[in-house]
Amino acid sequence: MGSIVARPNRFIMDVKKDETTLQCHCPSTGKIGNMPLEGLPCLLSKSRDKKRKTHYTVEAISFNEAKSFVGINQNAVNRYVEYFFKNGFLEKIASHGHRILREQKVGNAKLDFRIDHTYIEVKTPLKFLMLANQQDRPCGDRECLTSYDRLVRHMTELVERLRENENAILLTCFVYDAPIFQVPTPTQKNKIIRDVVQRAARSGVKMWQVNMHINLYGVKLLKYFEITHLFL
Repeated sequence: MGSIVARPNRFIMDVKKDETTLQCHCPSTGKIGNMPLEGLPCLLSKSRDKKRKTHYTVEAISFNEAKSFVGINQNAVNRYVEYFFKNGFLEKIASHGHRILREQKVGNAKLDFRIDHTYIEVKTPLKFLMLANQQDRPCGDRECLTSYDRLVRHMTELVERLRENENAILLTCFVYDAPIFQVPTPTQKNKIIRDVVQRAARSGVKMWQVNMHINLYGVKLLKYFEITHLFL
């Protein structure tokens, strides 16, 4: 564990660990909430790649003096999700088998998972952090899913999978105990995203929320539930 000193660029965090300041890899290149990160406790993982310039990755940060952590490694979330599916922890979402395929190229997009006849795309919002019981929470501007072109491609392909008599799911994952997902307040900026997600839900794409817990010892599944109704 360490303490964030600075974030000089989107790829790097300077972290103080055992009285030494280290340059660590930041696995989320976008905005993380809207609170200053300097001085916040963080969890680190050590890389096994000796050739890597940064020997540590910042896996999670804490906004409440290390009482709990928010996972920020969006790439690692897919590994967590795969583990939970393989071990039957998410069987309400996809219970038809455990032949899991990663990064499936379909049409103009690449979807994260295929489990039998179910296609799954995973999103991990970090720009808007829904932290409960905090007076000064990092609430951002609720532009939770900001890669417009990429999201539109993914949602289009999920709808197309339904036309092929397959199942399609958008999985919104939080590596902390987030409250139920809050649909962004309508604005001109988020209209494209809101419209495409709403059309997908009306077409039959199912939306689920997954909450996880991360600490020094690992990651565990807290709960998961369907949120499709929020978009209808």
